[in-house]
Amino acid sequence: MKIAVIGTGYVGLVAGACLAETGNEVICVDIDIERIKQLKQGVVPIYEPGLDELVKRNIAKDRLTFSTDTIEAVSLSKVIFMAVQTPMDEDGSADLHHLLTAAATVAKGINDYKIIVDKSTVPVGTAAKVKQVISELTDYDFDVVSNPEFLKEGAAVDDFMKPDRVVIGCDSKRAEAVITDLYAPFVRTGHPMITMKVESAELTKYTANAFLATKISFINEIARLCELVGADIGDVRRGIGTDTRIGSAFLHPGIGFGGSCFPKDLRALLYTAKENNLELQVVSAAVATNEIQKQFMPAKIRNHFNNNLRGLRFALWGLSFKANTDDMRESPALEIIEFLLQAGAEIVTYDPEAIENARRLFGDKIIYVSNSFAALKEADALVVATEWNEFRRPNFEKMLELMRNPVIFDGRNLFKPERMQELGFVYYGVGQV
Repeated sequence: MKIAVIGTGYVGLVAGACLAETGNEVICVDIDIERIKQLKQGVVPIYEPGLDELVKRNIAKDRLTFSTDTIEAVSLSKVIFMAVQTPMDEDGSADLHHLLTAAATVAKGINDYKIIVDKSTVPVGTAAKVKQVISELTDYDFDVVSNPEFLKEGAAVDDFMKPDRVVIGCDSKRAEAVITDLYAPFVRTGHPMITMKVESAELTKYTANAFLATKISFINEIARLCELVGADIGDVRRGIGTDTRIGSAFLHPGIGFGGSCFPKDLRALLYTAKENNLELQVVSAAVATNEIQKQFMPAKIRNHFNNNLRGLRFALWGLSFKANTDDMRESPALEIIEFLLQAGAEIVTYDPEAIENARRLFGDKIIYVSNSFAALKEADALVVATEWNEFRRPNFEKMLELMRNPVIFDGRNLFKPERMQELGFVYYGVGQV
């Protein structure tokens, strides 16, 4: 099948490469000329495990091409995936300007029956808006389908190739037949392909993210209570996670959620509810709790050093909002960096993939090093902000030798408090005793 993917950001590039992997002819389009130039050379501008190899392999097989010409790509394709960014507007709503502008351009390339697939995360009613924009610019038949993505950064390729489910919001049997056929190779192991109303599909993505984010905020709140009453959040998490009604996923306490999806999508969901005169109290609480949690580790640092951080040297392990990605959007590490800078501290940081993104954000305000131990030299404390695997089993004896003061603020609970204390560290975790 011939497919066009509009937008080569995180979602578009993963979708395009994975669809090409199953034999489709895919054209990925973007208005960013330099980005397309890089992709044509096989240079993937984002870090995502397995994506680089997937892109290069399908370029070599002539199944994956890149272009800046949306109109031509649409004219050559039967299915057009809209993977354009929908950033958060100032009022918390999803900004659909880029998507609707792209839809108008897509309309100019329609020369036969086409299926337009909304792959971007969009609020309820977006498919209707896309349909209206295109209808005003073409007389050809087309359908608009909602097909939300459920990709986890760091595991996106596997999530697309072996999805838990595929959600298709569709009001046309003709379009439904094509899209179910397109996704058939990805659900061979029996995972469901769920068809529903367009509006239901649009709301499903927001609901999923809101629920997962709420689990994170809930366990973070309980972690704070654990420290006050002498309980251990690890024990509590295991105690509730084995309940099949609850499950253990997304019950790891930390320093708050971030990234490109949860913060933006929860605020967009709250905006949609408000527009319909409804207050989503649970979702509101999840957002508020997360903002409080981002100040949890700064408060521990401030208390340990008696609110006097000026001139102290801090090692920071991790910059991305989670492991296995270079994405720093709304990363909890940002809050910690801003706090330390305002307090007059010096920051030496290391991250396996996100250093260049950090450099664009902070310039020479912080120091960047090429490995985790280099960050520890003469450090007054270490802050662990991201759960990269290489941080889990470090050489603790070497750490003690390098650090000026053996103090660790572990925002991801990578280490055991008893073990760290035995080694001679002053150790602060999240909800641990």
